[in-house]
Amino acid sequence: MKLSLATALFIIFSNFLFAQNNFSDNPSNAVFETKDSKNFWEAFAKMDKSKQNPFVEYMQNGSPGVKGFTENRIINADSLFAVVKKRKADYEASKHVLDGISSKEKRVRAIYSALKYWYPKAKFPPVYFVYGRFNSGGTTSPDGIIIGIEMLKNLDGVAPLIAHELIHYQQNILGKDMLLKWCLLEGGADFIGELVSGESINQFSYQYGEQNKEQLCPEFVTRLKNPDYQDWLYGTSKKDDRPNDLGYWIGYKIIESFFNKQKDKQKAIEEILHIQDPMQFLKESGFLDVYIEKYQKSKKESFDAFFK
Repeated sequence: MKLSLATALFIIFSNFLFAQNNFSDNPSNAVFETKDSKNFWEAFAKMDKSKQNPFVEYMQNGSPGVKGFTENRIINADSLFAVVKKRKADYEASKHVLDGISSKEKRVRAIYSALKYWYPKAKFPPVYFVYGRFNSGGTTSPDGIIIGIEMLKNLDGVAPLIAHELIHYQQNILGKDMLLKWCLLEGGADFIGELVSGESINQFSYQYGEQNKEQLCPEFVTRLKNPDYQDWLYGTSKKDDRPNDLGYWIGYKIIESFFNKQKDKQKAIEEILHIQDPMQFLKESGFLDVYIEKYQKSKKESFDAFFK
């Protein structure tokens, strides 16, 4: 979907906030909060009996996850009630999706511990499982990671999703707001998330990226300094058959190339999380060198001039 202004501002806000929070630095102390599921089903059971909106209480008694999911997603109790009435059967299908959450919690704590090895300064946000309006599978907020339960068919993809979002809380990437910066933000979360979880996400866009690398990389070279996200992040113009979020793939490839060149891998992770100059980082990675050289020759400019 197309990136809204609110979402763009949130990403910008989160990039500078999450690395400076007061979350626990001990994986064993990380919080997994599921009480909102119980509250939701208590409200759900009152739907046909109460003359009042039973989801008012769900909202009022909600965890910080519900509050973080309210703006732009739940909106308010009336909006939630309207969707639940319309899609009652769809909600009922998710009633037992959290039954195996204890095993996933153990898996996620193992991921947290892996990140602690790679990045000893890591902070670990709470994970909130909440019910929304079928418009978001999850997000991050200053209070923690929020997962939309109703969007889940099972818990198979929860661990790598949490791993990706976990990395965003560690990142503080500086530099001008341009496509390259945000691709490094998302690609970095994918790369380190995969490193600590052993699982990857966005597999379809990655497969497409690899198959169409010779067309996509030259295009990206012409676009990477532009703040326009279209066709690379959060939505496409439908000009071709590309999937959403190819920026995750190309950011991952740049990050991977940089990481593979470094002798001190733990230091490399810290540098990836705290990129000071995206253009210089790109140059050090060497991933797009061939395409940049060709582009610069067409403009009759030097290779080094591209990075200024």
